[in-house]
Amino acid sequence: MAIDQAIAKVFKVDLMNTASNLEADTLKLALYTSSASLDEDTATYSATNEVPNSGTYAAGGATLTSVAISIAGNTAIFDCDNVSFTAATISAQAAVIYNNTLANAAIAVFDFGAVKSSSNGTFEVQMPTPDASDGLIRIQ
Repeated sequence: MAIDQAIAKVFKVDLMNTASNLEADTLKLALYTSSASLDEDTATYSATNEVPNSGTYAAGGATLTSVAISIAGNTAIFDCDNVSFTAATISAQAAVIYNNTLANAAIAVFDFGAVKSSSNGTFEVQMPTPDASDGLIRIQ
């Protein structure tokens, strides 16, 4: 018999569901211009440098749907549906996912790598495959 020191998989999932119950709370995604200052110290949702209202995009962004926490190998993974804003003219460099239920506490900041735009069309944030290598948020 072998004993391998490790953090239990169930604890990793519980970690994502403790103070914030990510599967039950209202989580939102807001879009930001390239002028925004966002990083690991971003504590809450802010309207500063958020993209302006356009089409179906309104201040505060969109509520995430089909939020799920799963485990793959030894990695806990956060997943949700893609987010789309229709009839929108948007130029965004980043997104912040935040917990609207928990006083708008920031969960994660995502840099698109460049400004992404739509012109009176659909602006879609596509979520990666929810696996141990590509999941949007992963805890190993």
